Amino acid sequence: VQLQASGGGLVQAGGSLRLSCAHFGSIFNINGMGWFRQAPGKEREFVAAVTRSGLTYYQNSVEGRFTISGDNAKNTVLLQMNSLKPEDTAVYYCAASYRLGDYKRGEFYDRWGQGTQVTVSS
Repeated sequence: VQLQASGGGLVQAGGSLRLSCAHFGSIFNINGMGWFRQAPGKEREFVAAVTRSGLTYYQNSVEGRFTISGDNAKNTVLLQMNSLKPEDTAVYYCAASYRLGDYKRGEFYDRWGQGTQVTVSS
């Protein structure tokens, strides 16, 4: 499986962006897809995840503002980000997991896409 993230950009605070993660290759073994982000000088952190069965998980700071969804027909996972804040500025990465586990933890993911930059100006 190869992952390709897109949709990042520059937006003013309060604005919206939609990130897309296209996955190429066999998806039958994918149990979870997630988004993580890393701001300059900070560690990578969990943002959101969706499981094969449709369960979703969010970091507390984005719950209610971000929505993760999967489009199996298009082999794509989306992250709709609304009410963006300057502290959401980071490089966002999508990832795929073949395993059952804690999808909030990066070590449970097996494939990672390249990052896409999200910059929120105040």
